[in-house]
Amino acid sequence: MKNFPQLLSLDYQIKLNFRFLNHNRKKGFTIIELLIVVSILGILATFALNTFPSARQRAADARRQSDLKQYQAALEAYANSNDGRYPARTTAVAPSELCGSTNPLSSLSNCPVDPTNGNDTCGSGSGSCSYVYRYVTNALGTEYALWARLRRPSDIPPTNLFFIICSNGRTGTSTTQPSSSSICPL
Repeated sequence: MKNFPQLLSLDYQIKLNFRFLNHNRKKGFTIIELLIVVSILGILATFALNTFPSARQRAADARRQSDLKQYQAALEAYANSNDGRYPARTTAVAPSELCGSTNPLSSLSNCPVDPTNGNDTCGSGSGSCSYVYRYVTNALGTEYALWARLRRPSDIPPTNLFFIICSNGRTGTSTTQPSSSSICPL
């Protein structure tokens, strides 16, 4: 039993040494742990950047549809004040040409335009396939169609898919553009 205090003190000294070693150890991440985290973040960023353009294109298509519905409301208000007739345009025009204080759609304080402002073209850059809003009526102005080309993320090369709103209440998509002879292709 005489050795018991010595053993106790030896055991106590070992514990003190371990505590001392643990307290002197620096806290933080090793370079390997940091490299692993950075590489995982890089992989996640790559996935996010690849999905961002398609989300942006879907948002632009949703805005196009919303803008055309604003024009529809203004055209219906105009027709209610003008014996059921819409502003007659037998060739396709931008509906923004109907806006302004001296034009038929003066009720629209801010005429919406395509999110790309017509600067984005479909592929070739010739401008024959630009993203702009269009409006056309029959000769009497009793029927109209509003439309915009949609840009779906899967459209490479872009297809001619149009979102169309007709005066007869039909709304939807078609690959055929309206014309004065065939107002509503839906």
